[in-house]
Amino acid sequence: MDENTQLPLYKMFIHPMDLKELRRDIWIDDPVPAQLTLEGKKVEIDVAYRGSHIRDFLKKSYQIGFFRPTKFKGVKQVHLNAEFKDPSMIRNKLSFDFFSEIGCLAPRSRHVILTINGKTEGVYLEIESVDENFLSKRKLPSGAIFYAVDGDANFSLMSDLDKETKKSLELGYERKCGEELDDFHLQELIYQINTILPEDFESRITQYVNVDQYFRWMAGIIFCQNYDGFVHNYALYRNGETGLFEVIPWDYDATWGRDVNGKVMEANYVPITGYNTLTARLLDVPNFRKKYRDMLEEILENQFTTEFMMPRAEMIQKSIRPYILQDPYKKESVASFDQELEVIRDYIEERRKYLKSRLNKLD
Repeated sequence: MDENTQLPLYKMFIHPMDLKELRRDIWIDDPVPAQLTLEGKKVEIDVAYRGSHIRDFLKKSYQIGFFRPTKFKGVKQVHLNAEFKDPSMIRNKLSFDFFSEIGCLAPRSRHVILTINGKTEGVYLEIESVDENFLSKRKLPSGAIFYAVDGDANFSLMSDLDKETKKSLELGYERKCGEELDDFHLQELIYQINTILPEDFESRITQYVNVDQYFRWMAGIIFCQNYDGFVHNYALYRNGETGLFEVIPWDYDATWGRDVNGKVMEANYVPITGYNTLTARLLDVPNFRKKYRDMLEEILENQFTTEFMMPRAEMIQKSIRPYILQDPYKKESVASFDQELEVIRDYIEERRKYLKSRLNKLD
């Protein structure tokens, strides 16, 4: 990929009255109608702001639902992330690509240019929605998908928010697709995680969780160092054929050495053993702990190295740099953008040292 690579262009047109309504209260989730020209085609869409704390940022992030037609290239919804607090604007994509490299399901993403009513809004990251189309594109069995919407998605009977017993076993989750009956399967999962006796846990948990896949997701968090990753920023997919739950990462901009505010995060911040109730119970089983350790060592050897990751980071950065210079929210900080590859490189080197020094905790 070279500097002449053209980023896809999202040309959005919103009626002035609808734009005024959208901006009236950034915390309202109700979408407004708009038109979108994308890849030479005009489509009608619904658009709303997305995210929680990111709505306060000057550069907004958007959620787009296709209205007429109801799907565009097999998807009914996409997310446009401003990546406002990430000086590199590549951490989310770098993370999703890394998860895929280590064998974990992850959304596809690409950088695009967004204009609204002719005004350039700059570089955005288009992120695939995790829904039934996500499954069909990968030829995966249909199944329910639940979004972890807050810290109560901690696989525990105790609330992470008020430290009291949860009033509902599915607290912290929102069903994205599936049937009402699927809520029962989620409740059953949480119940079993917390009530299976220790001596039965190794044999019985495999009836509910794809343990190998869970450890790949867990490893992804550990290497990218997403602080919220274990209780937030993920989706749960229940494979309709196996009946087993798998985990899919989401929102990974606060990674690779920076936190949610864009500040440097020390490379020893997230422990090698992670956290949340399911993680703790799995690592309490010697065979599972060995499986996890072996997986970490393999990834440390093959993917989580500067030799493997930096060419990928450089390629993504190179593809968007010409457009950063035209981004009204980012062009003044291009010097910081240019320095971020070194921040990412330093992080990988320091994180590798930390993780290697902690592998003995998994013996």
